[in-house]
Amino acid sequence: MSSMSPTPAEPSPSRTAAVIPAAGRGVRLGPGTPKALRALGGTPMLIHAVRAMAASRAVTLVVLVAPPDGAAEVKNLIDGHALPERTDYVVVPGGATRQESVKLGLDALPDDVSVVLVHDAARPLVPVDTVDAVIEAVRDGAPAVVPALPLADTVKEVEPAEPGVPETVLSTPVRARLRAVQTPQGFDRGTLVRAHESVAVDGEGATDDAGMVERLGAPVVVVPGHEEAFKVTRPLDLVLAEAVLARRRANDGF
Repeated sequence: MSSMSPTPAEPSPSRTAAVIPAAGRGVRLGPGTPKALRALGGTPMLIHAVRAMAASRAVTLVVLVAPPDGAAEVKNLIDGHALPERTDYVVVPGGATRQESVKLGLDALPDDVSVVLVHDAARPLVPVDTVDAVIEAVRDGAPAVVPALPLADTVKEVEPAEPGVPETVLSTPVRARLRAVQTPQGFDRGTLVRAHESVAVDGEGATDDAGMVERLGAPVVVVPGHEEAFKVTRPLDLVLAEAVLARRRANDGF
């Protein structure tokens, strides 16, 4: 009598998680509240950034990396705002640099997460289509993906000088070959973990995770970014962000 072999278990689908390092203070917007907690349309920028990641149905987990002494405050912030129920949210304390904070966020991911997004809290208005395009490119086999836009301005490489001293132009890069990189940047998890474990960065640490992957020698690809995914760094950016948000509310009725 022959025995039937057991049906193999279905492999568990891989999950996508987003890590949002929000441990910095955002000095360029002035003193006081950390930049990620500044209000935009009456809601902290960090909440807008979380909602932007959770708007993608592919994202099932968002890890927020809080200031080392501010995890409880960020957790209360998350608990106090309406967020998509299909997405899980975890808050972990961050490190002294952005690179350390991203690594701490990676350490908090469950084993079944295979695609990782790293997103700037200061890019609160990135459209969901951009998020989905990054995820799709990673799932299609790219180890690292960045959304980016062509430059509107000509760029000059200069010899840095003291404030108030004119700087000498060294070269003019070909603008057609240049891109302004945005977030979320997307990664195969193993590639990003390897980059954080093996790439040493001096000083303030890495501000661009894709640059760390480049140092590994792994390919990084670009997908189209979006003009509304700009970084809110200076007071004028906040004015622009408020205008974009007001237009969205007028058009979408939310």
